[in-house]
Amino acid sequence: MHKVFLGLGGNIGNKEENFIRVHRLIAKMLGAIKQASSLYEAPPWGFSSEDNFWNQVVEIETALEAEELLWRIKEIEEMLGRKPAQESDERYTSRPMDIDILYFDDAYFETQSLTVPHPRIQDRLFVLVPLVEIAPEFKHPLLRMTNLTLLDNCKDKSIIRKVELPPAAPS
Repeated sequence: MHKVFLGLGGNIGNKEENFIRVHRLIAKMLGAIKQASSLYEAPPWGFSSEDNFWNQVVEIETALEAEELLWRIKEIEEMLGRKPAQESDERYTSRPMDIDILYFDDAYFETQSLTVPHPRIQDRLFVLVPLVEIAPEFKHPLLRMTNLTLLDNCKDKSIIRKVELPPAAPS
């Protein structure tokens, strides 16, 4: 079994419902969710939008190898309304849900479709804050620094705030 950290983020549609749905789909199609950070709200990174993102990091346990995991992630994103990128599309755009493989065990590899660990973990507060919440001492396989150290050294000055959801209604 593989220990994988996924970054989840979305800024359009019903964000709360999108996160409920993505958790169900991850558990069904990828593997067991072992931990989930709080939800955090952050401004878009790398483009402009009026809609802030909600972000979260989850740790899963999966039997899938990295490339198969990536293809199933793409399926989940499409099931949640994400359109496949076109050649002319901007690199970063608004979306209902984006799922990034942050870490895959303690491996480093680069293929045509996937780089692990995610190449910009250390640059993004919206990834590091939730990642540190659930795995502060996990070491980046290339940078050989813990997530907590990466957060302490991050140059991103975005305003990140925890999303406080109302309690669920009794069933």
